[in-house]
Amino acid sequence: MARHQEDREDILREATALVERVELDIDDLEDPVVVGFRRDSGPAFFFGADPVYQFNSQFQLRRGYRQGCLLKAEAGRLIELRRERTKSSMNLVRHELDEKQLSEFMQQLTGHLQFLGEALTSQHFRLVGQVPVEGDVVGRVSRWLAEMPAIPTIAEIPNA
Repeated sequence: MARHQEDREDILREATALVERVELDIDDLEDPVVVGFRRDSGPAFFFGADPVYQFNSQFQLRRGYRQGCLLKAEAGRLIELRRERTKSSMNLVRHELDEKQLSEFMQQLTGHLQFLGEALTSQHFRLVGQVPVEGDVVGRVSRWLAEMPAIPTIAEIPNA
């Protein structure tokens, strides 16, 4: 996955579906973190270009991105969609995460979000930019993380 500066800038500048968004440089992380909120929905967390975690307003994971693969919630399970190219076509190969894979992914997710929450609480970050400029997006992210269950559940559908 590309980790170029222009890719990160694009998220903050062009992710207009995320009506409130912020980019942060976090101590001890190589790539910036971008967090944004959809109107009437939960946040999306971008730890560089990969991984990405998207939640609904009930703190349920609805979508994600890891190791170059899309993840989507379906009936409370996570489905991985991997692109495979052939000479004549591009196919999406579907794979449901088994219990071990799901457990490892959720440990990674909670670790990332706990690390972010601790960085915000201890103020070990630098604000790179936010939309809207006059908002308190960092405060909103902190409140959301404080209210989030220790282990989030998987949504029934990816677009709720």
